Amino acid sequence: MAGARNPRAQRYLVAVEYVGTRFSGSQQQPNQRTVVGVLEEAFRRFIGQPVSIFCSSRTDAGVHALSNVCHVDVERISKRKPGEVLTPHEPEVVKRAVNHFLQRNEGDIMVTDVRCVAPDFHARYKALERTYHYRLLSGPESTSVFEKNSAWHISEDLDIQAMKKACSILVGHHDFSSFRAAGCQANSPMRTLDELTVTEVFPFMFFPSSIERSEMESSDGSLVYSRIPTMESSGKQSYGSSTSSGKSEPENGKEFGIRLRHRCFVVTARARSFLYHQVRLMVGLLKSVGTGNLTTADVERILNAKTVTAAPPMAPSCGLYLANVKYDLSV
Repeated sequence: MAGARNPRAQRYLVAVEYVGTRFSGSQQQPNQRTVVGVLEEAFRRFIGQPVSIFCSSRTDAGVHALSNVCHVDVERISKRKPGEVLTPHEPEVVKRAVNHFLQRNEGDIMVTDVRCVAPDFHARYKALERTYHYRLLSGPESTSVFEKNSAWHISEDLDIQAMKKACSILVGHHDFSSFRAAGCQANSPMRTLDELTVTEVFPFMFFPSSIERSEMESSDGSLVYSRIPTMESSGKQSYGSSTSSGKSEPENGKEFGIRLRHRCFVVTARARSFLYHQVRLMVGLLKSVGTGNLTTADVERILNAKTVTAAPPMAPSCGLYLANVKYDLSV
């Protein structure tokens, strides 16, 4: 809890994004680089005194955030007249100043939004909804160095229709004990999962070939993407444009130096709150369904078992992203 409040301080709600593989989790830990630790140091350098930061959602080491949210109390003290309390900083000033010190650090965390909130507003307990995304790459090609810390690579093909059916079984109000890791501090395993979907999307590192570029725009100007390689008029697959000096002959349908693309899937989970490791355990289950190692009947059996020992291994942390924390800021 936040402890005693300073009546002269302004409470700010702060949204941050960060590269999770660069931190030992979000919560403060001795002798470890954490999200809260780095933020508190940036605020200290900004206002000249220590602060305490409280996150809406705890993320483990390796888990990324597109938008995690925290609150912090800041008392603006005059530097010319110590002890004199000044009018609170405008949110945009806080954002720019804190980012200035964050970028002088490692540059792997950034404040994306700041709002003034009431003194009793709590980033964790006032949250109405949390959304997570999980990225999966499917295909035999090894993972690119640009992707190795941003997704879970599955060498097998994934059956997206089977995964969608598994998602529909898990959506709703259930006892999620089978998706609750040891060490979970929640009082109850009962949770309402509002959304669990799997969607095929553009690969993150997607650079279209010349033929794909000409075929990607529909009649209304929107982008159209097919994962199926484009065929040249000669019947050969096109992976990139050629030069006037000629092009190399493909071997086994692959042009020299050009990577085959992975299929990219995003699992989205949305609920008011989640159990410890719930999302990663559910993704581990969906992966097993997608590869054919489990069936939809197995999904029901594992859910009803109400023990985490019935679930397959959970997905690694590097593919998980905290995408959004929703609040009602009108009250």
